[in-house]
Amino acid sequence: MGADDGVRCMLMRGGTSKGAYFLAEDLPADPAERDDLLLRIMGSPDARQIDGIGGAHPLTSKVAVISRSARADADVDYLFLQVGVDAATVSDRQNCGNLLAGVGPFAVERGLVAKAPVRIHMVNSGGLATAAFPGADGTVDYDGPTAIAGVPGTAAAVVLTFDDGQQSDNRQQSDNRQQGAGTQGSASGALLPTGNVRDVIDGVTVTCVDNGMPVVVVAASELGRTGYETVAELEADAELGARVQALRLAAGELMGLGDVSGTSVPKISLVAAPADGGTICTRTFIPVRVHESIGVLGAVSVATALLLDGAAGAGLAAVTPGQTRFDIEHPTGHLEVEVEIDAGPKTTSQPPAVIRSGVVRTARKLFDGTVFPRRYS
Repeated sequence: MGADDGVRCMLMRGGTSKGAYFLAEDLPADPAERDDLLLRIMGSPDARQIDGIGGAHPLTSKVAVISRSARADADVDYLFLQVGVDAATVSDRQNCGNLLAGVGPFAVERGLVAKAPVRIHMVNSGGLATAAFPGADGTVDYDGPTAIAGVPGTAAAVVLTFDDGQQSDNRQQSDNRQQGAGTQGSASGALLPTGNVRDVIDGVTVTCVDNGMPVVVVAASELGRTGYETVAELEADAELGARVQALRLAAGELMGLGDVSGTSVPKISLVAAPADGGTICTRTFIPVRVHESIGVLGAVSVATALLLDGAAGAGLAAVTPGQTRFDIEHPTGHLEVEVEIDAGPKTTSQPPAVIRSGVVRTARKLFDGTVFPRRYS
């Protein structure tokens, strides 16, 4: 069966996202051919993705490509691809911690590994993660008591651990990808991509941080907002949207990411004092639409910024000395993440190092079968 006739695919919910999971061997090896096929599978470009399986939103227009890993320290390779909705774009510029939650179960379902824990090489950044979840040999148990904000009901916990202990120098992106140690400097090559804890961009004080996801953290008050607005209110705010995009483009250059106008990173996360007993309240743009919650790795990066002396918005957070677990408030609830950094001196020449980070997610298989791409137009 040719790729245009049908492709083996599993649709899974991972965390608060949904995506199409493929074995690498079931897709074209050439990236351009692969991306063209994925656009036709997802139904892009079209605001409704009506002629494909995409869900007409960045959170539901995602792809995971999985294969056995040649690395001794990993079981599988995971390539994340963000497929544009109303634009014919496919980007590998970031990780996705939500779809990561489904990678281990998918690997068991496809017979790449027998059971958890599954060691995952995140191809986008070179980082490593370990996924632990219940099940026996060759089977996955998706049922369980764990609830996460933004997902109805409960499911089995998927515990994702990122071990940054091997990281020795994140200032060179190529070295970071070769070492593959955790999430630090995932796309930019450094935890602090600009070399500073604080920067001022167009008069706005920000912290640019990359611990799994390049994020620009800014106090909502810096943009004249409270940080407690609803998603609908923020998306209707054209002036704010323009300022966020301008800030994102300028920050992308400073972070060494180049022209980010056609990519989904960095994210902009507005922060405010916690409103519901958490550590910090967030409103995140992905990149210009507003996230209904917050991405897993985006939350890890925000929590990391809270631990840096002098970081933008850090004074708003409810953080105690030695704290390693953080409750990140978002528009639909809470997301708990764990981050631990070294306690040594923090300077530009020797920035702080991340020791470990982690999060609890859930995942569920939605369907398994054959997807039929749109024919060439």
